[in-house]
Formats: sequence, C-alpha cells, structure tokens
Amino acid sequence: MNNVILIGRLTRDPDVRYTEDGMAIARFSVAIGRSAKADRPKQTDFPNVVVFGKQAENCERFLGKGRLVGIQGRIQTGKYTNKDRVTIYTTDVVANNVEFLDWGESEKQKSDRQKETDRQMEDIPEGFQALDEDIQF
Repeated sequence: MNNVILIGRLTRDPDVRYTEDGMAIARFSVAIGRSAKADRPKQTDFPNVVVFGKQAENCERFLGKGRLVGIQGRIQTGKYTNKDRVTIYTTDVVANNVEFLDWGESEKQKSDRQKETDRQMEDIPEGFQALDEDIQF
C-alpha cells in the first residue's frame, strides 16, 4: 500500500509548468512539524509535492507561501544523472488531492489586486478624488 496524508504549510509559491500537450504540473514543498521528544527539540520535514492537471492550475491560482494545505497522495522515487555524471535520487509526494485548509488572498492575488487599484488610480483626472465604492446609499 502506498498512501500518504500530509498537513503542512507551503514553503514557497507553487512552480507551475505546462507539458507540450497543455497539462499543468505544479511543484512545491510543504513544512510539516514532527512531535518533539522529551529530550529533543521539535523537527520539521520538507517533502516535495507534485500535482497534475486542473488541480495544479488551482494550486497556482489559490496557493502561496505560508498557506496551510492537506495533501493525499503517494510516494514516488526516481533518479537521474546530473551534468557531472552523478546519480541523484529523488523522493516526491504525487498528490491525488490537495485541500486548501485556510482561505484568504495569496500574495500573488494581493499583488494583482494592488496593481489593478494602482492602475485605476492613474485613470482619475487631476483634481478629482476616487470614489469609495464600499459606501452604501
């Protein structure tokens, strides 16, 4: 049986790339705390996660560094030879399901919203103030 369930926080924004046929592949790592033993400090693991397809696109859209996620998937190992002809072994969690456990804007969404606000402010003619659209009449 190869099944893993993790809960942790993203250590960086998801890196999303697309295959030649247009399928999204998201990669990120999560920080997962391990319970401390009485005589040792708390330790943290940082597994790499790979997500495919529509779920990868959703990770790019809604996740960012620091976000809490639940991941259900499987462990997959691999190896490759680097440019120095050294064999590198890898271990990834291939996610079948990614649950967004906290909500709010990601840093990318905040940045995009701020850029839009800045652009709108540039469109206001000199001598006029921006309307506060949250005012209810």
